[in-house]
Amino acid sequence: MPDAYDPISARIIERAGFKAVQCSGYSFSVAACRKHELDIGLEENLSNTARIIDAVSLPVMADGEDGFGGVEQIPNTIARYLSIGTAGINLEDQVLDRKPGTRVIDCALMQEKIRAARNTAQSAGNPDFVINGRTDALRALPERQAGLREAIRRGNLYLQAGADLVFVTAVSSLAEARELVEQIKGPLSIAAGLAYNIHAFSINDLRQLGVARVSLPSLAICAAIQALREAMAALNSGQFTSLTRDNLLCSPDDIQRLLGPYSNEHSK
Repeated sequence: MPDAYDPISARIIERAGFKAVQCSGYSFSVAACRKHELDIGLEENLSNTARIIDAVSLPVMADGEDGFGGVEQIPNTIARYLSIGTAGINLEDQVLDRKPGTRVIDCALMQEKIRAARNTAQSAGNPDFVINGRTDALRALPERQAGLREAIRRGNLYLQAGADLVFVTAVSSLAEARELVEQIKGPLSIAAGLAYNIHAFSINDLRQLGVARVSLPSLAICAAIQALREAMAALNSGQFTSLTRDNLLCSPDDIQRLLGPYSNEHSK
């Protein structure tokens, strides 16, 4: 699942043949030139996500961060995402503040959040709403093997609380991915294509291991930034030759195909 940071990136993901789109709070913040992901609050996240949903016919998974508050906030957060047609949501156990380092909340508290999210979706008549229980325990603990064990423990408890799948961040080797697949008793999601693991394993490697969902949380925006930087650098020559020679520009026809006839059930 590549990340979309705006409607046109979502449409490109859809036209490339992917079956679902994820939203990334990190990509939202980068696209808006915000220094911190925390600078994108619930209202702006909802607005960005709604525009992405309206741009595609694919299921869209929201980045619900930590639910934007405590357990008491979760029903409102989930109801708001359900109201815009979101197919699922990431909920994470990372402590979201501006302090350095990675910390995670108490496991029991995260279970309460997941149960509250599941109950809200059920009460709204949407039992198929996908809850992706994310844990940052692997990165939070100082010793790697201890972090892996804690991620496995939390993952299984999050599944018991009502999560549909478990998202373990900071996986940096195929051996870690294999252990997670073997020990987590349900569908597993792993983030790939990041600086710390892009050379460690491929999407096909993870598919062969049985990873259920490969999250690509920053690939689209990184590719877009690099492409635009290359195009702007080419313009410094004062000529358009390199832009066309190196295929750095899409055509008006390409744009029209992206913006062409389209029907989104949600927008009807």
